[in-house]
Amino acid sequence: MRILGIESSCDETAIAVVVKEGDAFVIEKNLLSSQVDIHAVYGGVVPEVAAREHADHIFPLLEESGIDRHGEGIDVIAVTAGPGLVPALRVGVELGKALAWAWKSGG
Repeated sequence: MRILGIESSCDETAIAVVVKEGDAFVIEKNLLSSQVDIHAVYGGVVPEVAAREHADHIFPLLEESGIDRHGEGIDVIAVTAGPGLVPALRVGVELGKALAWAWKSGG
């Protein structure tokens, strides 16, 4: 079983692919894009800025992970649903829903 993990709860965007081998889970890919420098200017994380940054970085990370647009070989999509910043979480959740819909419909 191969699992696509999507993380967008705060100020880091992450994509991971995890493979279940017997009773163990093995990390196949783990990609991260940090927003630390962007939010340092504000003295903390700004939810709307974080969400825009997630939207800008999540597709390049997905592409870099090597997952094709048909989801070949992916059995499960796991997405951080909380806790976190609602605008930031929404980016990851909507990506997961869109991928599941596209893969289910063949496209």
